[in-house]
Parts: sequence; structure tokens; C-alpha cells
Amino acid sequence: MAAALDAAAAALLGVWESAREGTANRVSGAQLRAVMVVEQHDGINLRRLATRLDMLLSSASRLCDRLVAAGMLEREPGRLDRREISLHLTPDARRLLSELRADRQARLDTVLAAMSPQGRDALLSGMREFDETARQQQAQGPSPLGGPEVPGPTPGWAGGSGAPERRASSPRDWPADEPPVARTA
Repeated sequence: MAAALDAAAAALLGVWESAREGTANRVSGAQLRAVMVVEQHDGINLRRLATRLDMLLSSASRLCDRLVAAGMLEREPGRLDRREISLHLTPDARRLLSELRADRQARLDTVLAAMSPQGRDALLSGMREFDETARQQQAQGPSPLGGPEVPGPTPGWAGGSGAPERRASSPRDWPADEPPVARTA
């Protein structure tokens, strides 16, 4: 069952990746992931962003420098501590994410339209249950095998240059109430 799901998930990720390729001329995969984290956590600081992206602080800082230069991020002094910088999306970044999601949904609609109504219903039901179960397991802590309960992304998933530096660490420290950062948009 796991092997069959893995194969089917590869097709889904292929659809997502083909939509992401439309953004490749504007931002790298690592930059897109950073933009998505800032979208989820408006006002996040650099250290927390680096942790969520599983990057070195210096790498995250350079990544943010590139996103600021590209007009995707804004830096703002913190409200409580002026030394801390909070990160916010620009309208251009929000537009990019909106375009990406619209493209991805259009590609998914094409596949779903070719499926039987029963297949679509079963897929949606199964995906909802999978999501709920995975979130519950992730909230419970590490799996019995000692690894992270939700596998992390494949290093270099973004492909090409611009891939973030990886930390040499053991299981990741994700907050118990939040899933790990998705490595695709």
C-alpha cells in the first residue's frame, strides 16, 4: 500500500512541480518556500524562518537579501525589539503565490475532470483522512523508529542553484502544533 501511494504521490507532485516551474524565472525553489513560510507567519523573524526552512541563519539571511532585492519581501523593525527584524510579503509576492495556486488548481482540475465521480469522491475522502491522521501523528511526537514522524523533504528538492545550505542535524525541531514546511508550493 505504501509503495502504491508513493507512486501515486509522485504523479501529484509532478503536477505541482509543473505549476511551480512557471515561477522559476522569478524565484528559485528555496525562495518560493521562504515566501510561503512568510505568508503563513506574517512578521516572522529571520531566526525562526531559518529554523522552519531547516537552513543556517546566514543562508536564510542571504536568501532574504535576494528576496528583498527581487521585491518579494519587506523587512521591518520589530514592534517590541527594534533590533529584531520582521519579514512581510510584498504585493508582488502575494500576486506570485496567487498565480501559482491558480495554475496548480487548473492543472489539478484537468486531471480530476478525467476521473470518475466515484474516484474523485474517494480521493478527496482519503486525502482528508490522510491529512488528519498525519497531523495527529506529527503532534504526538517522533515515530517508534526514532525519526521524524513526517519525513522531511529530499535535500536539494528545489534543484539547481539557489538550493539552501542544509544543517547537519538529527530530527528536526518542528513545533508540535504545526506541520513541517512543505517543500512545494
